[in-house]
Amino acid sequence: MGSPSDLREGRLVGREREREALGRLLAAARGGDGGVLVVHGDPGVGKTALLAWTVQEAQRLRVLQTLGVEGEMELPFAALQQLCSPILDRSDRLPGPRRDALRVAFGLSAGPAPSPFLVGLAALDLLSEASVQEPLLAVVDDAQWLDRASARALAFVARRLQAERIALVVASRDRGSALAGLPELRVEPLGRRDARALLESVLPARLDEHVLDRIVRETHGNPLALMELPRGMTPIQLAGGFGLPPAVPLSASIEESFTRRLTRLPGDARRLLLVAAADPTGDPAVVWRAAQQLGIPESVADAVEGEDLLELDVRVVFRHPLIRSAVYRSAGLRERRAVHRALAEATDPEIDPDRRAWHRAQAASTPDEDVAAELERSAGRAQARGGLAAVAAFLERAAALTPEPAHRARRLLAAAGAKYDAGALEAAIELLTGVEAGLLDELERARVDLLRGQIALEQRRGGDAGRLFLGAARRLDTLDPQLARETYLEALAGAMSSDVDVDGGATAVARAARAAPPGPTPPRAVDALLDAFAIRLTEGYAAAAPTLTRALELLLRASDSDEDVGARLSVSSSRDGNIVALELWDDEALHRLAARQVRVAREAGALVHLQFALSFLARSHMLAGDLATAAQMIDEADLIADATGNAPLVNAPMILTAWRGHEAQASELIEASSQEAATRRWTSNNYARAVLYNSVGRYDDARDAAWEAFRPDPVGYGSFLVGELAEAAARTNDRALLQAALDWLTERTGVISSGWALGIEARTGALLNEGEVAERLYRDSIAHLTDTRVRIELARSQLLYGEWLRRERRRSDAREPLRAAMAAFTSMGAEAFAHRAERELRATGEHARPRTVETLDQLTPQEQQIARLAASGTTNREIAAQLFIAQSTVEYHLRKVFRKLDVKSRTQLAHRIS
Repeated sequence: MGSPSDLREGRLVGREREREALGRLLAAARGGDGGVLVVHGDPGVGKTALLAWTVQEAQRLRVLQTLGVEGEMELPFAALQQLCSPILDRSDRLPGPRRDALRVAFGLSAGPAPSPFLVGLAALDLLSEASVQEPLLAVVDDAQWLDRASARALAFVARRLQAERIALVVASRDRGSALAGLPELRVEPLGRRDARALLESVLPARLDEHVLDRIVRETHGNPLALMELPRGMTPIQLAGGFGLPPAVPLSASIEESFTRRLTRLPGDARRLLLVAAADPTGDPAVVWRAAQQLGIPESVADAVEGEDLLELDVRVVFRHPLIRSAVYRSAGLRERRAVHRALAEATDPEIDPDRRAWHRAQAASTPDEDVAAELERSAGRAQARGGLAAVAAFLERAAALTPEPAHRARRLLAAAGAKYDAGALEAAIELLTGVEAGLLDELERARVDLLRGQIALEQRRGGDAGRLFLGAARRLDTLDPQLARETYLEALAGAMSSDVDVDGGATAVARAARAAPPGPTPPRAVDALLDAFAIRLTEGYAAAAPTLTRALELLLRASDSDEDVGARLSVSSSRDGNIVALELWDDEALHRLAARQVRVAREAGALVHLQFALSFLARSHMLAGDLATAAQMIDEADLIADATGNAPLVNAPMILTAWRGHEAQASELIEASSQEAATRRWTSNNYARAVLYNSVGRYDDARDAAWEAFRPDPVGYGSFLVGELAEAAARTNDRALLQAALDWLTERTGVISSGWALGIEARTGALLNEGEVAERLYRDSIAHLTDTRVRIELARSQLLYGEWLRRERRRSDAREPLRAAMAAFTSMGAEAFAHRAERELRATGEHARPRTVETLDQLTPQEQQIARLAASGTTNREIAAQLFIAQSTVEYHLRKVFRKLDVKSRTQLAHRIS
């Protein structure tokens, strides 16, 4: 039948197109413009043979290889570690957080569980670093069986190989969601002529034409099937066609062919194959130790290798994954358990405790607490490495092997929590259904409700989430007061943002929280936040101000490594901190908190958190009038959404477009989210409407939008809305609404100290008054806002003051504030407000036109991002970290930026785009 190399060559018959595509990828990597190619097709179609050809053709490239193994799908980062092991000596050159993340993920050091995406960034950096010395070919076979953590990390790397000397070739039966959108190479079955040629090359004798045609037809041009199905049949069987299998699914036919060959082997040879099939490591030392446990002599190796099913060399490798599958499936349950027991004994508990635990679990036929406890310890180690899917798998199997019913229920609850953490929400619900409530104590039943509430919140089942959160919190009042308070805050924050539905709304949750046990002394930030929000909703702003101030102090005092901050590294914690700063009109604290949340999330690789933290920071930059930096934040958040598969931001881009005064684009974004905004009572949609309509002079529409959002007194968002409401009310002569806005502001300025709040209060008072009082208040507003970060509001006050002076027929006096407003809005990129200032300035008799901010239309969006960061003094390494690309990719784009803009240095770049 030929040697293995002959068979590989046979399976390359008719593969000229595929080899040409792979050859182009290798050439691109040598030239510094590598990339990725996903090779996919049916089992046996020749993917592995194409990979072997690619490795053989990879002259002047260093080759790294890994493969997915079905038995290792629960071990986090197993495949990635195999790929990176030969170059791990270069990990010391990585930035500290990424180096540490990679070492923790691979179990080489202890530390907090790293984000899968931080591990992906570290892997990208490591491969990029290794490719500096020589180009790389990274080969991944059987990607459909990659462990989830490796699959996500490798997909992250694959999308960022532009301008790298790296070729990544991934072979998989199908593309799968992780590989979707990547360049692909579909390996099709052979055509009839090539299929016949391959079949005839492996037949022991000439066949009847009808039999040949039947084999070609039923194998559908699959090379492995063409070579394997005739094996084990005599020329007579083949000649008459009597030995051919009936028409069944092709992979089953190929497996049946392998199974048929297994039956001819001696018993010891079959058992050795089963040992190899049950061991995912491919370590010959482990395989032979297990074989000795089973009394299998080494002499059987010749019989196994002679059948060309298995290669026993420096690695134990099956010629095709279907062989492994056929060996394992054809064995009886008792045989499998015996082999797993031997492999457990052969696996070093110090070096590889998790595989040992998994083998012990597979060997167990009855509940066994020792094995269950070992699996639970493995779950702890997987948690430390960030393998959330593995945590759930270990705990679920541990629960199944737990003899004591109550202990089993607790482990199932822990497994459900791990499923939730891994994002497998339906699987978590299924496990919770299997938890027998009667076997849990009261605290554990409360935790079940809390977990169900968190799942409901993620699934946007707001009514269920509210009921479950409150039920869990009330149960926890006496059982775990600190967790109870955290649960009340989760429910309250959700109710304030309309993500959680409760009868009576946020106020009802606040009343329940006020009845909860008091927090510890000294209070945690979570305790101060809960008390502040609860008092604000039940007793009003003045009563809540001292507690709000205390909460903000605790948040600002906390260091980045503080346990309380780290424990609440979540979207809700970012939102809660920013809401407190907004309630207190503290623009500096708002920016500090948002910037710190971005920094902590970026360093931790917590990309979901980072996406929303960037949204908060973008809003702070909008208040400062730095719309270009806000756009940069939003662009980065969109990159994260693309990398993680999450939905992109909605509100921040909409508000930014409104501030820029792009009426058609802003209106499109506003309308696209209006239905969901109405259902979930989002304030951002109406805030964007109010900003846009005030900027273009649609004051009736601005008033209606601002009032609809402002009327419910949304916690935290009044500081954005009240200025828009006051201006629109003044322009529509709604003095009652204008007075209501001023009263609302005066309540706040009476109990807090804020230049921002005083500036908006003075401006609102000026809109309500006339003559000298109005002028004094306009000047006070400008003076107060001059000392704050909210420069966009300073420009608004200058614009309104100039407009008032012109209407008072003081055209000469009006020019100075109008010039200042026009210059500020123009430099910010707030085009509609700039045009409004220009019109007013012309009305004073001055004929000045606003300059336009130079656009960088000749640059791609990514080049614009990199150019802005480089111009601001950010280093290439820092740019790479922010944009989730390799440093060499930054250098590649900067060269293009310099060439397109005809600049020679970063100083010239900064001047060009300023």
